[in-house]
Amino acid sequence: MTISANPTSQAPGSPESPQEADRRSRESIELAREIIKIDSTNGNETAVAEILADYLRANGVEAELIANDPARANIVARIPGTGGGPSLAFVGHNDVVPADPRDWEVPPFEAVLDDAGFLWGRGAVDMKDEVAARTAAMASLSRQGWRGAGDLLLVIVADEEDGSANVGMNWLVKERPDIATDFALNEGGGMAYPLADGRAVIDVAIGEKGTCPIRVDAVGEAGHASMPEIGDNAVPILGQLLTILGKGQAEPIDHPTIRAMVSALLNDDDAIDRLGLVGAIAQASQMHPRWHGALTSTSGITMAPTMLHGSKARNVMPARAAVELDCRILPGTTEAEVMAAVRARLGDDLSYELSHVEPAIHGNASKPEGALWALMAAYAAQTLGSQLMPVLCTGFTDSVFLRQEFGTVAYGFSPFTTTPSEVIEAGFHNKNERVHIDDIALSAAFHVHAAQTLLG
Repeated sequence: MTISANPTSQAPGSPESPQEADRRSRESIELAREIIKIDSTNGNETAVAEILADYLRANGVEAELIANDPARANIVARIPGTGGGPSLAFVGHNDVVPADPRDWEVPPFEAVLDDAGFLWGRGAVDMKDEVAARTAAMASLSRQGWRGAGDLLLVIVADEEDGSANVGMNWLVKERPDIATDFALNEGGGMAYPLADGRAVIDVAIGEKGTCPIRVDAVGEAGHASMPEIGDNAVPILGQLLTILGKGQAEPIDHPTIRAMVSALLNDDDAIDRLGLVGAIAQASQMHPRWHGALTSTSGITMAPTMLHGSKARNVMPARAAVELDCRILPGTTEAEVMAAVRARLGDDLSYELSHVEPAIHGNASKPEGALWALMAAYAAQTLGSQLMPVLCTGFTDSVFLRQEFGTVAYGFSPFTTTPSEVIEAGFHNKNERVHIDDIALSAAFHVHAAQTLLG
């Protein structure tokens, strides 16, 4: 990638030149290709961070590599503000999940660009495309001589996909409290959906669900497997409990984030009060195929049965047989409430015990209101012809740590208008991950707009 070491200067507040816009678009795509070629599968993030840091420094941005493990560096870059205004962070992660080349149509770490303009590779959607766009946006602002009232930060971290190594955002927020900002833009939204009533919405991740795994032990009486009528084999009891659990779909809960999602889909703030919670969710689910089932999964405590435990010997009928439930919980849900929900689902007719597998990891959310929300809403209406739809991620992003540690208003948003939503959704942690390059360029342009509008 060819990068100028002598960035051009432009007076703050002056219009952006077509040449600068073209350069930013080109560099965002080139940068995405360069970092996708780095295999940073749950490690080796320093190689990506060094590329980003060199690029930023060449364009006049101060950039720092911060690491608890030399091979797994985070990068923090900053354009200092002039004072008196809010601060904003562009956030992302530079690790990816594994990719088996045998499953792919193209090699996952060659950043193949096809004739239709799709960039293929592990991380193309999750999330080296957004990392490149946000980095190119920051470089572009620096070249133009821009400074906002508050600081603009770029925070790209390691170990988001696994999160267990204490080297990424969970470590960085403790180590470097100076990365605290009022607002943050991260991954998790930006996909457009045409609705059944003719409107179009574009999703914004306002928060994430948490996780609270529960173990269910069916309780019986041990016995010799050669005499099934003696004792009380816990495995058939567990089978009955599993039948009651089914797939572990959620019972809807009236929650502010669910109200926001339903209201946006139905364009009606009173829908839940008018139709009832179940009725409103059912009606909202019909607005687009994406929300068939997905809205119900989001709207309460899911209890997916995923791990089974039985006898340790084939000839022993166990006194206990167990299933571990991957329970995903709404922000604010307590461990006691999860236990109560599982017990209510299973009833009292069978003998079982409940226990916590490990401590809960609580999700959180930012309200869909305020200066950054208004900025995105105006952009969506004027540029994309869409309304914003607040959504709660069933997975996890590092925004959880920013909200928890600093009280940051953090949203997941990067606009996609050319890549079909079904291609994006299919690409997460899957084979043949790809994104259209026009969306990388669009994201870079949006982030420049966001910084200039919010920070002045």
